Amino acid sequence: MASHRKPRTSVLTSPGGRRTAAGLTSAALASVTLLSQSADAAPRAPRPTIEEVKQKVDGLYRQAEVATQKYNAAKERADHQRTTVDGLLDAAAERAQKMNDTRRELGTFASAQYRTGGMNPTAQLMLAKDPQQFFDRSHLMERLTSRQQQAVSDYEEQAAAAARQRAEAGRSLERLQSSQASLKASKQSVQQKLAEARQLLSRLTVQEKARLAELERQKEAAAKRKADEEARRQQERQQDGGGTAGGDTGGSTGGGGTTGGTQSTKAEKALAFARAQIGKPYVWGATGPSSYDCSGLTQAAWKAAGVDLPRTTWDQVKVGQRVATSDLHPGDLVFFFDDISHVGMYIGGGKMIHAPHPGANVREESIYYMPIYGSVRLG
Repeated sequence: MASHRKPRTSVLTSPGGRRTAAGLTSAALASVTLLSQSADAAPRAPRPTIEEVKQKVDGLYRQAEVATQKYNAAKERADHQRTTVDGLLDAAAERAQKMNDTRRELGTFASAQYRTGGMNPTAQLMLAKDPQQFFDRSHLMERLTSRQQQAVSDYEEQAAAAARQRAEAGRSLERLQSSQASLKASKQSVQQKLAEARQLLSRLTVQEKARLAELERQKEAAAKRKADEEARRQQERQQDGGGTAGGDTGGSTGGGGTTGGTQSTKAEKALAFARAQIGKPYVWGATGPSSYDCSGLTQAAWKAAGVDLPRTTWDQVKVGQRVATSDLHPGDLVFFFDDISHVGMYIGGGKMIHAPHPGANVREESIYYMPIYGSVRLG
């Protein structure tokens, strides 16, 4: 008798007891292989060149400097508002003390009136042992009434002034809170830009870092050649015009005007201070004495010469007299980039002292290392 059994299909049993067809397993493996091959074949983003990395890092440093100036401005506003609030609170405390004194005086008058019981003058005269004593007391009470009226008037004025001070203190506190919020936002922006720059640099290989350093040296060399060329032209103008080139000494004058002895002395003091800071690190928001940002250095240097400068580059550029690059004198402030986010102090010969950027120290450098926005001379 012929067998009617169906052909058996090969199966695999999973550890959990499930039966899986061998054909399905083979198809799944094939699918995984194809997916793996597709993933390996996916295009990868090209690695940026060193030039692109340098451009990106330089851009981040610039953005960080702009954010730093915003931070400096917000900090200055916050410090000013904090001083204003402290002054208002002190004045309010003093006003409260005066109100307490007036209140005690009014309490004395009220007690005196209570003790007399509001007795009318005729009754007081009839009960008085000595009529003269009554008239003396009556005259005194008239004077007390006048003082009482003045005390009430003073109290009302002080209460109104106290209310005005409280309102002003409230507005100043609101402005302080706004400045502090702006300060926090600017700080976060600086930290974010610097973190991005550090991350880019950390990904570079040893060879790439060497190449980046070489590009930096080439840029510095080109800026130095331009500074040397400008110094040579200044020397030629000096010889042709019989004057003193603006790029030589601290007391010099250039074709753009004259420098008085007082201004020259101040410039020399400012430059001496700036030179003494060479080698100290750039730290954003810092004003010394151990570290500086760019505007913090120029502010501290001129403060040493007895000249108070605003905190930010945006305000420093508004101080003094605008001068052409060809007429710079030592001590002049040179500003860079269209957004006026950087400043250095001119020392002559096409060079300046400045606090460059995070990771660098205060140093001498050509003013042509960055695009010049303009310059000012402090009088």
